[in-house]
Amino acid sequence: MDDEFSQRYDRQVRFAPLGALGQSRLQTSRVLVVGLGGVGSWLSEILVRAGVGYVRLVDDDVVDETNLARQAMYTEADAREAKPKVEAAATALRAMNSSVTLDPIRNRVTRETIDALAGDVDLLLDGTDDWATRFLLNDYAVRTGKAWLFAGAVAAEGQIMPIVPGLSACLRCIFEMPPPAAVEQANKASSRGVLAPVVATIAAMQAGLAIQYLAAERNATGDIEAFAFAKKASLRKIDLWTHEIRQITTATPREDCPCCQRREFPFADGRLDETTPAPTIC
Repeated sequence: MDDEFSQRYDRQVRFAPLGALGQSRLQTSRVLVVGLGGVGSWLSEILVRAGVGYVRLVDDDVVDETNLARQAMYTEADAREAKPKVEAAATALRAMNSSVTLDPIRNRVTRETIDALAGDVDLLLDGTDDWATRFLLNDYAVRTGKAWLFAGAVAAEGQIMPIVPGLSACLRCIFEMPPPAAVEQANKASSRGVLAPVVATIAAMQAGLAIQYLAAERNATGDIEAFAFAKKASLRKIDLWTHEIRQITTATPREDCPCCQRREFPFADGRLDETTPAPTIC
């Protein structure tokens, strides 16, 4: 690491579990951030400031006034111009850290686009509020062996879960299927509201897990040598109004999981069984 980078990242390099070697790994890492709303905007800012080398930003939305109370980076001018979030975010993030390669793409992650968007990154990061997209990310991650971080926030509540295929439970170990459309809409921020502190908190937790994963030592096959990270892969829920943090599940894969155990990928393949019951939302 040269003198310029040593100075910039001095305080986090002094954190012994990361160190200079971990910082160097961050600078060669590649991530995909899916969605640049409340969670995704804060997450992107933290990762760029931390020096993650390549950040692909994917969102098809524009900035509006309702975003400004809880989403990082965006300005009143962005909202007046209805600027695409990927453009506004890339402009702000480049001003924060010009050494990071940013790849802003105004699009959605779908069955048709996911290979091109996710195939060349090390970690998939959930900044969306769309359950169908999350289940697609889970199918793709398990099929390809890529780790991903599930996260979401609404009202004063947030949920987060790291998923490491082959080592931890996956999303479908917990939620069999996405919730019905009416239930999903009723639980969106546009219906229940959302507080800025909870999206920032969940994004910070997600960024911390991402940095830990990306900076971890790998062996010759690319696996994380320390399995401690995968042991953290349980679903946790935080409520910033009651100040409660709960662990909802263990990190152990479900023996009959249709995704990580039976290797069925209906969301990636477009073969959904409409008779499958909807999940209970934690």
